[in-house]
Amino acid sequence: MDPRGEARGLTGQNLTRHADPTVIERLLKWLEWPIQLFLWVGLLAGFLMMLHVSADVTGRYFFGRPLEGTTEVVSAYYMVIVAYLPWAYLARNDTHIAVDIFTRLLPVNFAYWLDVVVKIVVVLYLGVFAYQTGAQAIGQTRIQEVWQAGTTYIPVWPSRWLPPIAASLMLIYLVVKIIDDVIKGPRERPSHPVEEGA
Repeated sequence: MDPRGEARGLTGQNLTRHADPTVIERLLKWLEWPIQLFLWVGLLAGFLMMLHVSADVTGRYFFGRPLEGTTEVVSAYYMVIVAYLPWAYLARNDTHIAVDIFTRLLPVNFAYWLDVVVKIVVVLYLGVFAYQTGAQAIGQTRIQEVWQAGTTYIPVWPSRWLPPIAASLMLIYLVVKIIDDVIKGPRERPSHPVEEGA
């Protein structure tokens, strides 16, 4: 028997087994929809904020009539959406700010378990964050929180639900991802090429 052929057969079996859709992989694929939705809502909010602020500045300096409530809407809605909704997308792409100058030098197994532990710590933090902001959202919803904007009042209690919802989606994704990482085990990290100037 050719040991190389046997090794190739085992590798093929492993690849086939990993290619089969598992429960975890299906969950990760299912989470793609809300993650992408939140990302696009965040991008749309950023675009609308730009238009809203531009219209306010134009009205203020060219016509002497600023848009009432611009500051409040930007603070209560646009900025909250832009800041929080893409969290799960960043977690999926692993694009949160990270300093890996030392972890790249660590053995693969150690770096793998360190990454798992860090994700668990983040999950714990997100749980506390979602609980606290959720409790605040419930309280502000009960009193129908509003902000005064000139001569009008703008309801801002709906925006209180955005941080706990965004944190909960990221938490769910990370829990599923941790399980997926533990099942698959350590893997070689992809190399990040360094761009050199001409």
